Amino acid sequence: MIRNFLQELRIQRWDDHRYYHHSRINQSLHFVSAVSFMFAYVMLLIDPVVSALVGWLVSMTTRQAGHFFFEPKGYDHVNQATHEHKEEIKVGYNLQRKVVLMTIWALSPLVLLIDPTLFGLFEPWTTLADFTRQVAKVWLVVGFGGLLFRTVHLFFIRDVETGLVWMTKIITDPFNDFKLYYKAPLALLRGELVDPGLEEHVKHA
Repeated sequence: MIRNFLQELRIQRWDDHRYYHHSRINQSLHFVSAVSFMFAYVMLLIDPVVSALVGWLVSMTTRQAGHFFFEPKGYDHVNQATHEHKEEIKVGYNLQRKVVLMTIWALSPLVLLIDPTLFGLFEPWTTLADFTRQVAKVWLVVGFGGLLFRTVHLFFIRDVETGLVWMTKIITDPFNDFKLYYKAPLALLRGELVDPGLEEHVKHA
C-alpha cells in the first residue's frame, strides 16, 4: 500500500512538472513561492496570522502568476498534448478552478467589511491591524478549505488514494519545488526562457 502511494505521488509530481512548468519564469516564481511557503510553515507554529499573510500574499500570488501569465498555453509539443487536454486531466486545481479559488480569496475580506464580527465569530475590528489579523484568519480557513474540498472531491470523482496523494503532494510541494527549481533563476538570468532539459526528461521517462 505504501509502495503504491509513493508511486502515485511520483506520478502526480512528474505530470505536474512536465505539463505545467516549462517556463523558466514560472519555475523561478515557484522557487520564490517554495521559500516563502517554507517560512510560512514555520510561522504557522509561531504566529498563524503571519503565516496566512505570507502564504497568500507572497507564496500563492507568485506561484499562480507563473501559471497564469508565463506558462505557454499553446500546443505542448514536448508532451504532445493540447492545453485543453491538460486542463481536463489535471488532478488538482486547473486554471479554471484556480480562478474560482483566487476570487474567493480576493473577495473574502469584503465579508469583514459588511459584518466586522463575521456572524459573531470575531470581536468587531476597530483598527487596520485588527482588520488585517482577522482577514488573515479568514484566509487560513480559505486555504485549508480549498485543500480539503478538492481532496474530498477527488474521493468521489476518482478514489480515496488519489485524493490523499494529491493532498500530500500539495503540502509537500514547497520542498519538492525548492529541489526542482532552485537553479531556474540563474538559468533565467542566462536568457533561458524555456527549460531545455524537459524534452529530454520526457523522452526517457
